[in-house]
Amino acid sequence: IIATAGTWRSLQDAGLTQVETVLKVHEGRPHILDAIVNKQVQLIINTPVGEVAQYDDQQIRRTALAYKIPTVTTIAGAKATVAAIRALRSEELTVKAIQEFVQA
Repeated sequence: IIATAGTWRSLQDAGLTQVETVLKVHEGRPHILDAIVNKQVQLIINTPVGEVAQYDDQQIRRTALAYKIPTVTTIAGAKATVAAIRALRSEELTVKAIQEFVQA
């Protein structure tokens, strides 16, 4: 996991200790876009707040799209994504036809 400074602190406080820091785009280099281009990023969770963050978000989304990296932009979406990743890791998944979910 890599995170900007504020998120890094929040993750540390939540008990996640294996987190590296990365600069925001406007903070200088190497920044998150460099990490994306260098294929160090597999999933982006970015919830921008403020005008500068909106500019960074635009750059991050463009780069993520170019490198085919999934991007989540809300806390609710991040929670759902984490839940899905946990489910994938913890249980065997099966495929069902949608009709199997509809009761006659």
